[in-house]
Amino acid sequence: MADLNTLRAAVAVAPDNIPLLLLFAQTALEEWAIEEARQACEHVLKLEPDHKEGALGLARALFQEGRPSEAAVRLEQLLMRAPEFSPAWLQLARIHLAEDSRKEAAEAYRKAVALDRKSMDEGLARELGMDPAGRDLNDLPRETMGGSGSFSFASAGAEPEDFRQSGGRELPDFEKLAERPKTTFAEVGGMDALKEQIRMKILYPMQNPDLFRAYGKTIGGGVLLYGPPGCGKTLISRATAGEIKATFYCIGLHEILDMWIGNSEKNLHAIFESARRNAPSVLFFDEIDALAADRKDMRMSANRNVINQFLAEMDGGVSNNDGVLVLGATNAPWHIDPAFKRPGRFDRSVFVPPPDEGAREAIISVMAEGKPVAELDARSLAKKTRNFSGADLKAVFDQATETAITAAMKEGHIVPITTKLLTKAAGDLKPTTTAWFESARNYALYANQDGFYDEIMQHLGLKK
Repeated sequence: MADLNTLRAAVAVAPDNIPLLLLFAQTALEEWAIEEARQACEHVLKLEPDHKEGALGLARALFQEGRPSEAAVRLEQLLMRAPEFSPAWLQLARIHLAEDSRKEAAEAYRKAVALDRKSMDEGLARELGMDPAGRDLNDLPRETMGGSGSFSFASAGAEPEDFRQSGGRELPDFEKLAERPKTTFAEVGGMDALKEQIRMKILYPMQNPDLFRAYGKTIGGGVLLYGPPGCGKTLISRATAGEIKATFYCIGLHEILDMWIGNSEKNLHAIFESARRNAPSVLFFDEIDALAADRKDMRMSANRNVINQFLAEMDGGVSNNDGVLVLGATNAPWHIDPAFKRPGRFDRSVFVPPPDEGAREAIISVMAEGKPVAELDARSLAKKTRNFSGADLKAVFDQATETAITAAMKEGHIVPITTKLLTKAAGDLKPTTTAWFESARNYALYANQDGFYDEIMQHLGLKK
């Protein structure tokens, strides 16, 4: 996290920068500069009255100032506008518990977890007499409890044969997730500079293992792919496995997180064991920040145990990881626990930027295939979609397609998708990467002590 004094100076220069104000407020709360945090959040709400994170930050500051009733009112007003905002329900549960309103606290906690499983907090749940998933402890089978009636994670490091059952049901068979992708770099439009980085950091060591072992280098390890959403992190990971003909595992949160105590750690271990048996292999974890979040932000959360298990698996302390490449993709690298960036873990990082003009042209040409497109000028459209991600370009095609279909239904015949239609759709849409770079710029400028964000600074022209 950035130094508070550095952020204080930055806010003085850019007092209306909302992402910077929120970063400053978060850091101020962590360092108990509560009044400054409150004032920063109040200014955010002055600039943008309906800002959810600003309202949540203000409620947290008020709670830490010893004003729980006012904080609760703020949260209830926020939840009237945004009832799906899980962090607000979780904070409301903490406030209700502090005021000894246990029933209301339990209801708020259950709503938070129902909206987002990442909201599970073991410490808070235990105080409420529940398991992290929000179930009353008195209703749980004894298999989920330790002998003393407390939670037990002792089995998290057990051998795979002990993992077959938990909570009275079979654990998933992760061998079924293994695949052999046929996608290669040739089928990924553009991104030549990124591909060359991946070749140097990933492909050449995997393709020449004897050479690298001669220099004492292990084959595999961890690589963190980070950047704005929709820019092809999953696609490039699949193509990486295809290039080296490796077994590929695409792991989502639902494959790992489990309501039964200790099962999330067991799932994680079983996935790594499957990858070791099928080496060379590529383990791709999407939304890695949810599994590798900064532990200091989690207090007593059950996810701390998952993070510790993840670190043990990556270290190879559980078993030999030679030939296992771990790729993690994230849109929020600033939320990842620093322990994951140490040597032997995610010690290499690759910035995945929005596609450049040449890549956008290639993507547009690929997206046009199989559609009734006429008079396509991919180069012209690429010039007019600066900073658009691959997902944004798909949205452009979707909107233009809907317009063409509407016209076809009225006219009774096929109406082609033209460059004019696509250009109009692009003009109606804004690149989703803009908001990401606003936040990333602040981290790159004020939280870059280890140089992790140098590639972002270079992309923004802040550093040569």
